[in-house]
Amino acid sequence: MASHSKRFRGNLEKVDRAKRYDVTEAFTVLKSMKTTKFDESVDVAIRLGVDPRQSDQMVRGVVMMPNGTGRASRVLVFAKGDKEQEAKDAGADFVGAEDLVEKIKGGWLDFDKAIATPDMMPKIGMIAKILGPRGLMPNPKVGTVTQDIAKAVREEKAGKVEFRVDKAGIIHAPIGRMSFGAEQLVQNLRP
Repeated sequence: MASHSKRFRGNLEKVDRAKRYDVTEAFTVLKSMKTTKFDESVDVAIRLGVDPRQSDQMVRGVVMMPNGTGRASRVLVFAKGDKEQEAKDAGADFVGAEDLVEKIKGGWLDFDKAIATPDMMPKIGMIAKILGPRGLMPNPKVGTVTQDIAKAVREEKAGKVEFRVDKAGIIHAPIGRMSFGAEQLVQNLRP
C-alpha cells in the first residue's frame, strides 16, 4: 500500500466500509472530512449498468443544478447581429463570429462553454476538430445551438451540467463544492 498523507488516513477512518450510507448521511460524513486549502469539487460517479456501444443504451443529457456548481463558467457565444447584443446583455464573456473562429484556430481556448446560433454552425465546423475533443463543440441536443441565446447563456452561467455515460456505463458529473452545505449537495444530486 502506498503511503498516504495524515489527512487522507484521518478521512478514511471516518468511513465505515461495511455500512451503506444514504445520500444525506454520505454528504454529512464528507463535510466532516478535512479538506485541502482550496475549495474542492464534489463529483458523483453513477454506474448505470448500460452498454453505451448499443445506440439505444446511450445516456446523455443536461440538468440544471438548483444551487449551481460553485464554479463560474466563461461562456463564449458565436453569433452575429441582434443575437450578438442579446448574448452580451445576458452576460456572455466572449461574443463574436469569424473573429472568434480565427482566434481559436490560433490556439486560444480561454473559455469553458460555447454556444452558437444555428447560422454560425458552418463556420464553427472549421474548428470542430479543436472544440470537439475538449467538449466545447456547440450541440443542439444539449441546447448550446439555439436561437434563444439569452436563455442558453443564463443557464450556463447558473450551473447547467451536461452528462454522458462513459464507455464503462458510468456517468461522472460535478454536483458542487466542498464549501456547499450537505443539504445543498443533496438538492443538486436530486434536482
